[in-house]
Amino acid sequence: MAEVEVLRAGVQAALDQGGADAGVDAVGRVCRACVRLLPVGGAAVSIMTDQGHREIVYASDPVSMALAELQFSLGEGPCFEAHTTGGPVLVPDLAVGLAPAWPIFATQAAEYTVAALFTFPVQISAIRVATLDTYRSTPGSLTSSELALALQVADIAALALSGLMAWDGSWLDSDGWLEGSATRHREVHQATGMLVVQLAVGAAAALATMRAYAFSSGRPLVDVAADIVARRLLLGEDDK
Repeated sequence: MAEVEVLRAGVQAALDQGGADAGVDAVGRVCRACVRLLPVGGAAVSIMTDQGHREIVYASDPVSMALAELQFSLGEGPCFEAHTTGGPVLVPDLAVGLAPAWPIFATQAAEYTVAALFTFPVQISAIRVATLDTYRSTPGSLTSSELALALQVADIAALALSGLMAWDGSWLDSDGWLEGSATRHREVHQATGMLVVQLAVGAAAALATMRAYAFSSGRPLVDVAADIVARRLLLGEDDK
């Protein structure tokens, strides 16, 4: 049996166990398989929503986690492009030609041992729900066979995520069913809801306001959100 089919069978076996832990384990199998089957150093799978929210389900290593967190905080990067366009985003050399597309992300990502990025949209049926993000520490493109394999792995990532999705499109975590995402950035979602009311704007604009404040103040987005939820920080009209 080909390795990709072994992976698919392993993911299905994990899902058959049932429960939220089984779903996260299945996603973890996919990320670890990327490093084993492809010329990449790490991988992460993150849930995406049309409102700009992003929830990291699993990252294979600290660099993958840092890149995923960076994109979430900035609201830009290959994951957002892949989710919007529905096609893979292939960056064989991060140092070449990216500034117009993701100027802040490209600059800050250069602080890590990252030279190339390959990101793939993940779909359940016809709905794009997540992205599979991979990186490598040296420049270089994927071969046609490697790209085909990566697309198959992204398809298996969708199978893994199906174990975390309810019939109504909400996501399952260890605390139960949550609308839109799991728990890692719960305070960001709560703060977004508070800003929707306070600033009388939509959810996307509220999240953009929070991201802009976090960037201008040099603070992590999750810390700004925590201050808003705890009412230690009040963003007003001037912060829109």
